[in-house]
Amino acid sequence: RDSRGNVQLWGGSYPGDSNCSYSTATGKEYRIPVDFINTDHCLPPPAPLSSNKLFEIKAIITDLAAAVNRTGGRLFASAIITWMSMLETYLDRALEARTESQDFRSLGEDFGSLRLFSGFYEGFPDLVVDLYGRTLVLFNYGESSEVLDAAQAFLLDKLPWVECVIHKMRSASDPAQRGGIISFGENPTQKIREHGVWYALDLQIQQDASFYLDTRDLRAWLLENANDWKVLNTFAYTGSLGVAALAGGAEYVLQTDLKRKFLELARKSTMLNRLDLGKMKTRVNDFFNMVSELKRKRELFDCVILDPPFFSSTKKGSVDLVNESTRLINKVRPLVADGGYLVTISNALFLSGEEYFAALEKLCADGYLSIEKLIPIPEDITGFPETIVNVPPTDPAPFNHPTKIAVLRVQRKK
Repeated sequence: RDSRGNVQLWGGSYPGDSNCSYSTATGKEYRIPVDFINTDHCLPPPAPLSSNKLFEIKAIITDLAAAVNRTGGRLFASAIITWMSMLETYLDRALEARTESQDFRSLGEDFGSLRLFSGFYEGFPDLVVDLYGRTLVLFNYGESSEVLDAAQAFLLDKLPWVECVIHKMRSASDPAQRGGIISFGENPTQKIREHGVWYALDLQIQQDASFYLDTRDLRAWLLENANDWKVLNTFAYTGSLGVAALAGGAEYVLQTDLKRKFLELARKSTMLNRLDLGKMKTRVNDFFNMVSELKRKRELFDCVILDPPFFSSTKKGSVDLVNESTRLINKVRPLVADGGYLVTISNALFLSGEEYFAALEKLCADGYLSIEKLIPIPEDITGFPETIVNVPPTDPAPFNHPTKIAVLRVQRKK
């Protein structure tokens, strides 16, 4: 039984047992022969279960209850732990871990941001929950909206000061559902503050939330180190990394992306901080076009940031972080000034940290590149030691998460 007194679904029975065991609210145990139910449904924790699988199990339990009743027995299916109470247990544990270092109400009042629940890593793969000021954004990676409804009810009870909730269905065919539907309140948060820097938001701009929480420590590094730098931010999205560099005293920042609406948020962020717009330029252009143009002009930067999507393709070239993890590094390497930095980010889930690090070391073998440092992903993204249920499909070490951030130092040939 869990802390709520519900009977665990797995009941101590695992694949390979001769029977699957289910207990009733009265404590009586029924043992169901394996030919009655496929043992694939008897999964030991912490095997990750999607909401679809859990709904399927719920239906099986209902059928079992009916079968037992027909034979004169009494099985209370409602007493067996459901996906909802399972989800609440994981959410409660995640909130408790974060409460040790964060006052959520103060975070909301101060326009802070935090991942409150990191889905797969913290036990429920279909759900990710982010907090932006007083707005909750719930991402559903499954098929059923019931998961979002259940999570919202639980979180609003725990965080009554939240003013707005957005649901994002990542697998929906409707762009509006992927972008996010307001399910509670109105007027989503339009700006957040991190390390004293303001960032403009459009939480419904597309399937993401216009601001990546996992690069928080990289923004801190840029804020601390970018004084007097000339910075190129490729695949800039909404430009938060470039804005951090500008707030850190960069002399010039060039932000490039394929979509103008993303770069408009970079301009808004710059204005929120009353930074000099003349020191930042935004260019809507294909990455490969832009790099070729800058090479022709022989422009050099003190720092080039390379944060490509997992995979994309245009008429000018393609990005494939699994099969060509270092090709883009070589593309931009000639744009970095002597002694400058090349920041590379790979979010390839199935590319192990060891493999990626080895690829970087191979690039450094000629002596003109060196690995300066690895920047970790914050614990609210990775999960905390006491909340982690599932590990990544490939080991990210020496990085601490499949999103792998490395700072390379560049020496130019004389």
